[in-house]
Amino acid sequence: MPDLVPGGARPTILVVEDEIPLLTLLRYNLEKQGFRVEEAADGEEALVRVAEAKPDLVLLDWMLPQLSGLEVCRQLRRRPATRDLPIIMVTARTEQQDTVRALDTGADDYISKPFAMDGLLARIRALLRRSGSLATRGMLTFRDLTMDQDAHRVSRNGRPLHLGPTEYRLLEFLMQHPGRVFSREQLLDAVWGRDIHVEPRTVDVHIRRLRKAINGEGELDVIRTVRSAGYALDVEDA
Repeated sequence: MPDLVPGGARPTILVVEDEIPLLTLLRYNLEKQGFRVEEAADGEEALVRVAEAKPDLVLLDWMLPQLSGLEVCRQLRRRPATRDLPIIMVTARTEQQDTVRALDTGADDYISKPFAMDGLLARIRALLRRSGSLATRGMLTFRDLTMDQDAHRVSRNGRPLHLGPTEYRLLEFLMQHPGRVFSREQLLDAVWGRDIHVEPRTVDVHIRRLRKAINGEGELDVIRTVRSAGYALDVEDA
């Protein structure tokens, strides 16, 4: 089996899916790659499962009995213990507004049915890499913003900030290159990876979520939008 994360641990994935053939297929392929797999057939069972034993990632179908995937995601994001839990939404919906809605609800990523298993596995690995334990790398600072890469913690003016895995990796990349403007495509390559197809507009959604998390009332917006160019960790008066 492949070494999925540092130390050779086996991440647990909770698959929330009511279609038995798809659930069986997902379990087979995920276990083949070395993951531990837990199952839930509806939204209420998913919340119970997460409360009993927090997984490393949730693969969450949008259309579920009892509670929809959107409502499950919303409730998990409201709970302190699962605020940063990696969530991939699986949906048969293909409209762009549905994608944005899923991300706005708190999903870290999404994939539309039908999907290629290789693509799903790439997304799972990328998200686990961003949320898992990393090698020692030290501290990053920008103005009053501090990132402890060893402890995987971010603070501003000493105030702890709570970021999802994607927002953390996005901020980490920007803090490694303060003042430099990156296009959406460059951010996609750096944060999501070249082997994953994600719409450029996804970057806008995560930038908005990152701004909301790090910019408190009365504080300067440290993410500068450069029209027709992209984004930079910078401030207008710098």
